[in-house]
Amino acid sequence: MSRERSVLVVDDEEYNRDLLSRRLRRAGFHVEVADGGLSALARLRQCQIELILLDSMMPDMSGIELLKLLRGTYSQSELPVIMATAMTDSEHVVEALHLGANDYVTKPIDFPVALARIRTQLQRKDAEEALRVSEDRYALAAQGANDGIWDWDLISGEVYYSARWKETLGYQDDQLTNSIDEWLDRVHADDKARLLEELTQCRRNGGPAELLSEQRLLHTDGTYRWTMVRAVVRRNPAGSAVRMAGSMTDVTANKTFDPLTGLANRVLFIEQLGRCLEACRIGERNHAAVLFLDMDHFKVVNDSLGHVVGDQLLVEAARRLERAVRSSRLQPALGGQDLVARFGGDEFAVLLQDALSLEQASAVARRILADFQAPMQLEGRNLNISASIGAALVSAEYLEPADILRDADLAMYRAKAQGKGCCVAFDAEMRTRAMDRMELESDLRMALERNEFVVYYQPKVDMDAERVVGFEALIRWRHPVRGLVPPDRFIPIAEETGLILPIGLFVLREACQTIQQWQNEFPWKPPLEVSVNLSVVQFRQADLVERVREVIAEFGLDPAHLQLEITESVLIDDMERAMAVLAALRELGVGLKIDDFGTGYSSLKYLTDLPFDSLKIDRSFLKLMCEDEGASEMVRNIVELGTRMHMEVVAEGVENSEQMVHLRSMGCKFGQGYFFSKAIPAEEIRILLAGDSQLWGGQWVARAGTCDNALRPELA
Repeated sequence: MSRERSVLVVDDEEYNRDLLSRRLRRAGFHVEVADGGLSALARLRQCQIELILLDSMMPDMSGIELLKLLRGTYSQSELPVIMATAMTDSEHVVEALHLGANDYVTKPIDFPVALARIRTQLQRKDAEEALRVSEDRYALAAQGANDGIWDWDLISGEVYYSARWKETLGYQDDQLTNSIDEWLDRVHADDKARLLEELTQCRRNGGPAELLSEQRLLHTDGTYRWTMVRAVVRRNPAGSAVRMAGSMTDVTANKTFDPLTGLANRVLFIEQLGRCLEACRIGERNHAAVLFLDMDHFKVVNDSLGHVVGDQLLVEAARRLERAVRSSRLQPALGGQDLVARFGGDEFAVLLQDALSLEQASAVARRILADFQAPMQLEGRNLNISASIGAALVSAEYLEPADILRDADLAMYRAKAQGKGCCVAFDAEMRTRAMDRMELESDLRMALERNEFVVYYQPKVDMDAERVVGFEALIRWRHPVRGLVPPDRFIPIAEETGLILPIGLFVLREACQTIQQWQNEFPWKPPLEVSVNLSVVQFRQADLVERVREVIAEFGLDPAHLQLEITESVLIDDMERAMAVLAALRELGVGLKIDDFGTGYSSLKYLTDLPFDSLKIDRSFLKLMCEDEGASEMVRNIVELGTRMHMEVVAEGVENSEQMVHLRSMGCKFGQGYFFSKAIPAEEIRILLAGDSQLWGGQWVARAGTCDNALRPELA
């Protein structure tokens, strides 16, 4: 198992930074983030960074410009740089490689591929650093009084182990023979195959000249000690290895304790959990429990008050955890040793060795949450911060410690979803849901390639003229096994993984092509229009405006007949950037519609400051409108506000004639909802249009041609 490595993620998109940093921390890395070139250079001055994952397109300084600056100071081996670039941006890739980039990944980033490339570059960095240290490592190692020395004669097979080497593992000088097996037989099973392969590579002709390897070795007290082995290879004139010699250093303290909080780290926790699991398996104990804890909103504190305050908060959290666990000691007579560990970032874990049930573990979790309620006094400020905790029972049914941690982690994320600041105990249904989500994500990656997506269209109706004036394009996924997967199942996954970008582009192209074909075939006056939803991730895309421009030009669509629907959540994070993007889109000539209007806290500000020409009343107001006077008045106010600002107002979710009549009486002209039609495939819409169909009295009325799948609710 490798040590925790430090990676700097440089990306001007906050979503990308958050997603990558969270996943990298979960993979065992220490992660720093920067939102541009200047902040990246500042972070390099403040922190020990071992590798940079660098976005190629940034506003203040491009990735290429930053790379040029870096290579003026750091070589490729000193500071590896992996560029993140668009899949089609081959020119930037070639330029970056010429300028000294070590590797690249394409966007949207496939995380397993990125993780493999990061690890490869760090391994290469380690190897090159080892090669630069010395041509003769043995002479250097022999001078180290605290290192154990070994010298392996590859011709005779004998190995010399110094007294210090033997002492490191608890042996006297005369207790071990001169066999290589004295070393190899004590290597942990999880490390042995790798070490044997490294030794084999060194012994081959043309193999590495030096060895740098970490492994766990069995001590006489029954525990494993982490050791760092360094060696040089001596070869004869023919190139055959004849001797390997070097040192062995005990690095257990560095490997098993967190330097910031002094708590056990991930390595020690997993080792202790493994011993606890084995005790359950052989019947020495019944159960134990794991609590997995993540601090709520820690990133906000870290970003707003700085890393120094963030570190102080983590130290204080560690002390409170220790006190809470100590004061909640379950059954001290049993003699178990509870363990509190920091896993990295703001994640902590607790091993309760004497917990016999999830109820007991949850009681300890409640004590921890109660202790966290008291304000933390840091740098003259009182900070209130909570935590979310997941609990899982350690039992013989588990095969590996990682399986227990996985389940505790799943429970912790359920606690986050339930509103944070609480504890949730794991149950098997969580694992089933997690597996289902993982399978869905895997299938989603192939769905575009397999042409499984289809665009449906829901009519927008002029309720005064009782005729269709346009459509909203809505994505649907026809899964070969699951059938029609609803958008609320796969859109959040697509946004988290970045797949929403190619999916969103697919919807935009399909909608523009289809509406242009319908306009040519059915020249209504005014021409039919189409609206397309933009997600948060799409709106943050650096080349969004250019992509929209290209699609409009590709199909020859009048941009005035395309509306882009944007929710208020897209605008909250960065109003200044939102204004710039919306202004650029408006300059293209496309319509801009604010979706779900009335549900945000600053809707009026959006209307006055941003160039929207249309708004959509959220369906939640319509559900109560005919029964609740307050909801009815809210709808009336929104309609009047939009009318005064010369904006088109669309009521979403019209489900019956009573709502339609009510809306018309308020002056709302346009409606959309099941009362008129559900969203249906393009070919069925075309049949209705070809039949000179119109919406009349809440029904599709087709004077020629019919469509059985269209929704035709009867008048109330």
